[in-house]
Amino acid sequence: MAYATVAGLPVIVGLYTAFVPMIIYAFLGSSRVLSVSSTTTIAILTAAELQLVVPDGDPSKLIVATATFTALTGALLLIASGLRLGFVANFISVPVLTGFKAGIGLVIILDQLPKLFGLHITKAGFFRDILAFVEQLPQASVITAIVGLTALLLLLLVEWIRPHSPAPLAVVGGAIAASWMLGLSDRGVAIIGEIPRALPTVTVPDLDLVMMLLPGAIGVALMSFTETAAAGRAFAISSDPPIRPNRELFAIGASNLGGAFFGAMPAGGGTSQTAVVRAVGGQTQRASLVTAAVSVATMLVLAPLLGLLPQAALSAIVIVYSLGLIRPSEFRSILQVRRMEFRWALAALVGVLFFGTLQGIVVAIIVSLLGLSSQSANPRIHVIGRARGDRALRPVSDKDDEENIVDGLLILRPEGRLFFANVQQVADRIRDLVLQRKPKVLLLDLSRVFDIEYSAMQMVIASDRNLADQGVTLWLASLNPDVLDYVRASGFAEHLGDSRMFKRVDDGVRHFQHSIEASVSSPVKLDPHDS
Repeated sequence: MAYATVAGLPVIVGLYTAFVPMIIYAFLGSSRVLSVSSTTTIAILTAAELQLVVPDGDPSKLIVATATFTALTGALLLIASGLRLGFVANFISVPVLTGFKAGIGLVIILDQLPKLFGLHITKAGFFRDILAFVEQLPQASVITAIVGLTALLLLLLVEWIRPHSPAPLAVVGGAIAASWMLGLSDRGVAIIGEIPRALPTVTVPDLDLVMMLLPGAIGVALMSFTETAAAGRAFAISSDPPIRPNRELFAIGASNLGGAFFGAMPAGGGTSQTAVVRAVGGQTQRASLVTAAVSVATMLVLAPLLGLLPQAALSAIVIVYSLGLIRPSEFRSILQVRRMEFRWALAALVGVLFFGTLQGIVVAIIVSLLGLSSQSANPRIHVIGRARGDRALRPVSDKDDEENIVDGLLILRPEGRLFFANVQQVADRIRDLVLQRKPKVLLLDLSRVFDIEYSAMQMVIASDRNLADQGVTLWLASLNPDVLDYVRASGFAEHLGDSRMFKRVDDGVRHFQHSIEASVSSPVKLDPHDS
């Protein structure tokens, strides 16, 4: 119900979402305990899209638009499953997802604060909404604020004492009882109002809305699957079968498509709901079937009582769940490990706050792609060496003594894929290291290079010529089979010959040392092409 409120939909839609989608996933999903309904992230994204399509909030139009949006989300997930796009679960990096969710959490909290105090503000963007809320705060309803803040404090207290407990159920029960006994609606406290006591009726999506809803549906489908995969993996135990991404795509897609015809909003695997299932001892999808049965019982029996629930109490529940999206400890952890990825997280957070939730997904994806591009375009190149008397070769840091470098031999180990986007950076870095250390032989350890593109191959060939002009000989070692095939196909392997290509780096080092020892008694050419 709380998620339906976030989406700007009638609370009964929340019960519908915990009914049909949950049953479908129970039979199709690969996770034993994943609880599938809506989530705070999906709800706020749904709200943003529906506001564009139904700006006047007409209930009948909202129901049809929601059915269309949910069906479209499900169809996209099913198509992705057919194309075996399960890898998209990792399309948004963890730091970016951390920042995105934190931004979503802040947006939802600000959206619910006016309801907590009995206020109404016209939405005009995150920062303007803050100013509007502060300006209207003196006009807050005291009794509504008491109800909302009491519920909020109780929820926070119970969550602190016993995390993942069904505290919201107790708060809902207490708030309904207080509303009935004290007549809160007569005292100006907004309540949910009448909820129909019936099972969902069949709703047919409107195909005319498909193109309008498609961009938002793509974002919600991506977020639904990302959250589903993350929650499924987070709560899996060693005895559980592995999470199968493509099967999850199919299960979540079918859940959304089936739920769309029965009044559900977009659904996905929820972390908080799944945590409750684990906390109460759930081991199989029977827990989801029980939850679906409880939803049916609520629709048929408890609906009139739920109508007495104060909006402020429901807002308190939403705020507490949204606080879980904001994790300062994760930001600190990211900052300690990688400062650049911390900037990505902040960029995703700021993107949501400045541009909105749907646009925030685009920002998150762009930031992830820029981060990936940055890493690919700047591969690491390690200087490899060993101390005198030590047989082990290892990366040498700038702090290591020069004795760790084999005299006259510079061993460099590039890492990753060498291709057009990073070839110039690699060439520049190699040139700088050669100028700095002035070796007789440059030995490239290609054991960590899993692919070399044509542009990079040409760079290696050109580097061989440039190094020869400086009196430096180029050797290659530890080529992976695919890379070796490319080097042979280019004709460069024939040019180098066996005396400049080695199966292992150690072989190259021994060959260099033998050459140096032999040169003591007679000159030995390190480069067979020297004249």
